[in-house]
Amino acid sequence: MNIRPLLDALDLQEDAARALADDLRAQIDTLQTRLREAETHIEHLAITRKTVTGLSDRLPVSAPELPEHPDHPRILAVFNEATGPLRARDVCQILGHELLPKNIEGTRAKLKRLVKLATLTENDTGNFARKQ
Repeated sequence: MNIRPLLDALDLQEDAARALADDLRAQIDTLQTRLREAETHIEHLAITRKTVTGLSDRLPVSAPELPEHPDHPRILAVFNEATGPLRARDVCQILGHELLPKNIEGTRAKLKRLVKLATLTENDTGNFARKQ
């Protein structure tokens, strides 16, 4: 029996397996490099987050954007000229609205919305003032 063809077939399979192993090692090296780069990027992002968080108390607080409503700037103008707290009824009167319950309640709702936006404060129930 001649085993030479069998040994030649084994050599071919061994060469193919070596080539595959070499290719996989090259892929592993590439992946390890990419992994190190990704881990370095993660570390830099963590440092940036820590720095920004540490500086956040030094940043000025921007005024909240007012909702789109034509009365809000007028209401704020009333409070800019006021010397003390105002009630919804007072704001209605200054703005020239009829002193009807629906107008007073609508103005009160707008004043409450401005309190939630931290533009006005409500000192006592129903007494509103410009936030200092």
